[in-house]
Amino acid sequence: MNAVRSSTSLLVCGVFLAACSGNHPNTTSKDVTKETFSISSLVEESKQAPDSVIAKLNAQHHKFKVLERRTVPGPFTPPAMTYYSDFAVTLDKLPTINPGPGEYVHVMEGQRNGYNNLTIGVTETFPGGAPPMHSHEGEESHVLLEGDIVYALGDTLFTIKGPYVVNIPAGVPHAFKNIGNKTANLVVIFPTNIWKYDVLDFFPFEGKTFTDKFDSLRK
Repeated sequence: MNAVRSSTSLLVCGVFLAACSGNHPNTTSKDVTKETFSISSLVEESKQAPDSVIAKLNAQHHKFKVLERRTVPGPFTPPAMTYYSDFAVTLDKLPTINPGPGEYVHVMEGQRNGYNNLTIGVTETFPGGAPPMHSHEGEESHVLLEGDIVYALGDTLFTIKGPYVVNIPAGVPHAFKNIGNKTANLVVIFPTNIWKYDVLDFFPFEGKTFTDKFDSLRK
């Protein structure tokens, strides 16, 4: 009887110590440098050579050359907005684009989801990931709850740590880069129901290194 009690006590103590040490056999660690949400719905962006109208619109705000206009490919069928499923969509049902190295965006384009004046994107911005320098016809807002980002906003470079909201005026060239050590899920918001942007012939972060103290910039 004493031998049985001793064995039972040892077993209980062993389980308790294993739990406290975090060595539970079912414990798994998530790689925070990979995507937070699935990017299996990746699509190739539609690319249009800039015409005179696109060039003139951009020339009102900056001196850079427009390389191309990008949009999300079609066709699509607008929702009937009859059932609850027309009013809610999960990220895995949205098209995902890859604007630049280490940068993926789940695109909720308003015209495809029953909105008249709203488009939203949720990014998977890997460490070091960045979209190209680009512009939009309308204004834009960026929201990030957690992460370390460097921005190029017009002629200004600055670093910022989430949580934050960044205001990007209409037509202003901009880009951002994840300088943190894990994937950033940036939410981008547009007061339009169409997703489109113009890629410019300038990349503001090339040849520059940013510190993790958010206080200096080295060439």
